[in-house]
Amino acid sequence: MDNPSTQQRPRRKHRSLAQELVSELSQQIQDGVIKRGEKLPTESAIMEAQGVSRTVVREAISRLQAAGLVETRHGIGTFVLDTPSPMGFRIDPATIVTMRDVIAILELRISLEVESAGLAAQRRTPEQLVAIREALDVFMNAAHGTNAVASDFQFHLQIALATSNRYFTDIMTHLGTSIIPRTRLNSARIAHADQEQYMARLAREHEEIYEAIARQDAEAARAAMRLHLTNSRERLRQAHEEAEREQQKA
Repeated sequence: MDNPSTQQRPRRKHRSLAQELVSELSQQIQDGVIKRGEKLPTESAIMEAQGVSRTVVREAISRLQAAGLVETRHGIGTFVLDTPSPMGFRIDPATIVTMRDVIAILELRISLEVESAGLAAQRRTPEQLVAIREALDVFMNAAHGTNAVASDFQFHLQIALATSNRYFTDIMTHLGTSIIPRTRLNSARIAHADQEQYMARLAREHEEIYEAIARQDAEAARAAMRLHLTNSRERLRQAHEEAEREQQKA
């Protein structure tokens, strides 16, 4: 639970800090550091470990509850929900090891998240739009750091939450940060792209998704999400084909 680097984080408004804490706790749940069915550390313990206020901790726990990851039992504590997927459906992150695997997962995400974005545009509340914006801001701030993947995932998860369809949220939570491609692959390096240009493209793609959801334009939101994920797939596909050609030459 201890993370010394959090002590050096610049102080920001508590909502941004809450989103960072949501990302941190979500990652620990995904990684099994905090196991399903287990009780979360106390508010005081989280405050000390993460260097945040009680208000931030409570807001983060509230968001985890909204995401269906935890439940608070009055007088006992907050517990990670043990919610296995229906019919034993499971994608083991350990099997996502090759470029072909990553591309296949991206194809799955395209089919899921294009519709998620469209529904989010139609159904999102003002509060959900704020949460999507905050998740995007955290991603922008963390784009060059170690938390980029977790914050990217939170952006996509907040969109799923805004569909008001818990099955989108359940599947996204199951996919988790562990199989968001940049967890295992440095996409910019593989695609021989300049890191600054690569992150600028990602930023533009994310902003276009947000703007479409903000103005409640479902078709534009679907198109922006499809473009974002299709671009990621094609960048990786080209890199994969190039790597195979170089291997054949050798």
